[in-house]
Amino acid sequence: MTDQVRIENNGGILTLTLARPDKKNALTDAMYGKLADTIESAESAESDPATRVILIRGEGDMFTAGNDVGEFAAVAAGKSEGSRNVVRFIQSLARCTRPMVAAVQGRAVGVGTTMLLHCDLVVLADNAQLSTPFVSLALVPEAASSLLMPARIGYARAYEMFALGETVPARSALEWGLANRVVPLGQLDAEALALAQRLARQPAGALIATKKLMRNGEALVAQMNAEGEQFGQRLRTAEAREAFTAFAERRPPDFTKLA
Repeated sequence: MTDQVRIENNGGILTLTLARPDKKNALTDAMYGKLADTIESAESAESDPATRVILIRGEGDMFTAGNDVGEFAAVAAGKSEGSRNVVRFIQSLARCTRPMVAAVQGRAVGVGTTMLLHCDLVVLADNAQLSTPFVSLALVPEAASSLLMPARIGYARAYEMFALGETVPARSALEWGLANRVVPLGQLDAEALALAQRLARQPAGALIATKKLMRNGEALVAQMNAEGEQFGQRLRTAEAREAFTAFAERRPPDFTKLA
């Protein structure tokens, strides 16, 4: 349901709140669609001062558990063709020229971490934990993270995050360059909003031009397309079926029997 993403625009700051706390803000096709629609709409009116900064946050005790696993499982089982709104969403992040700020508490899983690579300022609560367990689900990285993550933190750390699904606590994420600030949980929203307000007072044209110089959106989209092709293929493999069946049955997957 689209009310699971709350949209507010005040003082030039467009706030996107993931509002499905009962499901740990796991992202559904409808949620991806609303996020994509909102970001694309803001970008299409580039000279409109109504949106100078985009702030992404999550309601409840977790930023997001990532993609709704039930939707993945349906594709893996051959019961669904899958969503394309996730593609629209991550491509809107790559092409976004406005400054983006993220406020992250608790766990940020999968796309919850990879979307942060497209944010310009990332504020973590001291209880934040980032993870990208794509391989553990028999999948591959997405959102151009196979390019951006090694560039940001180095190949060795990036490979460990992807291949072993290692969780990175807030302080390590800050040291590695995945975040700009770590603050006590109770100060998270205020700190992220203060940074967004500072950006909103800066000359918007100069900020947009600077971001365009620092990021090649179309190159990121090309990487996303390459990842997406592999992702779609992997989602329909026996490995993926085993991964999601094991998840549903609350047992460790056994990939050795598929060798």
